[in-house]
Amino acid sequence: MPQGTILVADDDAAIRTVLSQALGRAGFEVKTTGQAATLYRWAAAGEGDLIITDVVMPDESGFDLVPRIKKVRPDVPVIVMSAQNTFMTAIRASERGAYEYLPKPFDLKELIGIVGRAMSRPKPNPSQMESDQPEDIPLVGRSPAMQELYRALARLMQTDLTVMIMGESGTGKELVARALHDYGKRRKGPFVPVNMAAIPRDLIESELFGHEKGSFTGALQRTSGRFEQAEGGTLFLDEIGDMPMDAQTRLLRVLQQGEYTTVGGRTPIKTNVRIVAATHKDLRGAIRQGLFREDLFFRLNVVPLRLPPLRERSEDIPDLVRHFFALAEKEGLPRKQIDMAALDRLKRHAWPGNIRELENLVRRLAALYPQETIVESLIEAELIEAEAPIVDYSPDVTRAQPESLSESIERHLEAYFAQFGSDIPPPGLYHRILRELEAPLISVSLNATRGNQIKAAEMLGLNRNTLRKKIRDLELPVVKTLR
Repeated sequence: MPQGTILVADDDAAIRTVLSQALGRAGFEVKTTGQAATLYRWAAAGEGDLIITDVVMPDESGFDLVPRIKKVRPDVPVIVMSAQNTFMTAIRASERGAYEYLPKPFDLKELIGIVGRAMSRPKPNPSQMESDQPEDIPLVGRSPAMQELYRALARLMQTDLTVMIMGESGTGKELVARALHDYGKRRKGPFVPVNMAAIPRDLIESELFGHEKGSFTGALQRTSGRFEQAEGGTLFLDEIGDMPMDAQTRLLRVLQQGEYTTVGGRTPIKTNVRIVAATHKDLRGAIRQGLFREDLFFRLNVVPLRLPPLRERSEDIPDLVRHFFALAEKEGLPRKQIDMAALDRLKRHAWPGNIRELENLVRRLAALYPQETIVESLIEAELIEAEAPIVDYSPDVTRAQPESLSESIERHLEAYFAQFGSDIPPPGLYHRILRELEAPLISVSLNATRGNQIKAAEMLGLNRNTLRKKIRDLELPVVKTLR
């Protein structure tokens, strides 16, 4: 006995034949058609336990057909196929109620597996998406790796599952996080990104959870944290591997209990945010080294997404180049195109900086070269310079000089300010920065004097009682004097 009836609609007779044979061998009864109208008539009459349809049909788009089928047969799973295999194709298939999206060409074994799952556990997936979607395509590429990513994102859009995005620097982790937010059910809420590596370690808890007035020196008023700012939306924790252990412990409690307290506060605050984390580090290695909590990792790693480096998806480079040229043109730069030889040269580059490096190159080509068509010689000149080793011709004595303390602090603060973009950091920055500098200064001084607070106070130019008070306020461990 057949396991069920599958309706197949595709304007390509060869594809209809292949699917009919493969599904027939798998034990299904198959009816095929090249017309959307015929498929709809069969479905409306109650025929078929599962439907497979192409997007491009001669009489009606599959994207228009799927909602009509779901309206009369809400429980029947619909699998959408398309050769227009972009991120937006996957999203449109999902928002119109498709059970699954398959890019062409597809693997027949994979299709049979999807059909089996759909037939055994039908999952109605009515559209909850609205028409106010962003027009710009956030993700570009048609490679198999990107197709897998698009399909995973389409499944995650209408969930609140915590997602961990892993990938090298420059692969577009924040773009993926923004896509999850902008096309998901929380898109009307705020998207709040925070880079753990750009925040001074002693300020991370205050940045995430906020602080009360008087909770530390310089806390002149209550300040909201990123959790409060992201309420109802998405909190993107970039470079989560750089979070210190104390902050990891507090974040774990939030994920476990769904509430937090501000620094200096006592009343628990309920939180309703979706957490998306990202890292370029090997967190499992960090766990083995005792630098990252294993229980927090498993809380964050509910749905892992790996972004492939550009060298693993070089077939996407032509689409990416055209996309970046189009963005440059929108910004007022001259229109450009690129020939095939130049694209082939780009595909042979290693791209250590990934998509970010490619985007910078494309913008440079659009801005600096008068030619309308970018040829291989121009690409070669740019890449030779990019691939050349960095040589420091300065005298050895200059090269040996270490970075000054003020230069190091300035560089750290610039990275901290950069995460806010055009906004400004919350109030109390001056005293928070002083607090962060003060703690390691006193700690190092105590270590240098082997815990002798009198000598440490003399070294720092402080009164002994003042030093004791600071040790208490900063909650520094007391170093026992060595005799």
